[in-house]
Amino acid sequence: SAYKTPDPEPFIDERVARHGGVFTTHIFGERTVFSADPAFNRLLLAAEGRAVSCSYPSSITTLLGARSLLLTRGTAHKRLHSLTLTRLGRPASQPLLAHIERLVLATMRQWEPTATVRLLDEAKKITFNLTVKQLVSIEPGPWTESLRREYVKLIDGFFSIPFPFASFLPFTTYGQALKSRKKVAGALREVIRKRMEERGEEKGVKEEMDGKREKKDMVEELLEAEGGSFSEEEMVDFCLSLLVAGYETTSVLMTVAVKFLTETPAALAQLKEEHENMTKMKGENQLLEWVDYKSMTFTQCVMISMPPYFLKLICISYIPPHLLTITSKLTGIFHVIIRNATSAGDK
Repeated sequence: SAYKTPDPEPFIDERVARHGGVFTTHIFGERTVFSADPAFNRLLLAAEGRAVSCSYPSSITTLLGARSLLLTRGTAHKRLHSLTLTRLGRPASQPLLAHIERLVLATMRQWEPTATVRLLDEAKKITFNLTVKQLVSIEPGPWTESLRREYVKLIDGFFSIPFPFASFLPFTTYGQALKSRKKVAGALREVIRKRMEERGEEKGVKEEMDGKREKKDMVEELLEAEGGSFSEEEMVDFCLSLLVAGYETTSVLMTVAVKFLTETPAALAQLKEEHENMTKMKGENQLLEWVDYKSMTFTQCVMISMPPYFLKLICISYIPPHLLTITSKLTGIFHVIIRNATSAGDK
């Protein structure tokens, strides 16, 4: 399929040449209108919140969970989004930066000198372990690796056909994804229940201190948010959606950065020089702070220049009732039609 190939553009180009810029097809088992027409795509993007609204096909919604951050709307979405920004939307703290450095170095030390390293796979491990640490404060080990294996099967089911009774067909990609979803949710639920029990036992002792110290992870944020009003299932779906949010994008951008730096020796040399100068200024064994990263101007340029290489300048539309838009800013943005809309030239 186009999703699995390293070069999906021919899949699109062949069909546009055969059917034109807007045509009907089936994607993920659902009737789809595919748009490669720039004017129509601009109309769709401009109609966000009025004629179209963010949504996802059934293959994804079932696996994410009904209470996922990506699927909630209105007030429910705002409260979850606010929590995400509270935890993840601020500048990286020194403990977080130190953890990232330890995690990257620990991963690199496992590489055999003569072995071939699949960088994307290693970047995905780093991204996953870092996210788990932020969510539930569990260090990399057998538990996180077991969770990651099931999570990978879950992700594989996102872009597959959701056959009826797939849960009874474990040999299919979607059937395996449903099975793995239960295992991932079960593992997260077990951690959350344990933390709820611990919080109940310590509530009287730590109630005053909790309001003054920084929360250690996202589960603690959820347990204390709005007087503890989040249900167990809401917390499970929310944590699972945050695992999904950065897994593919962050790891791919890390890999793309290494690829283009390797292919551009002058840029790589300038980047190394900037980091070596920072190391000399800070001291050999001193950890970098967020202000240090921000002060390295060429490093900032490298970070900012990565997304355009990764992003696709195509648009796919689910109509009706679903709309999938792949824009120049994300790999995929899915929408649902709120009301009918027409564009110039419609017949």
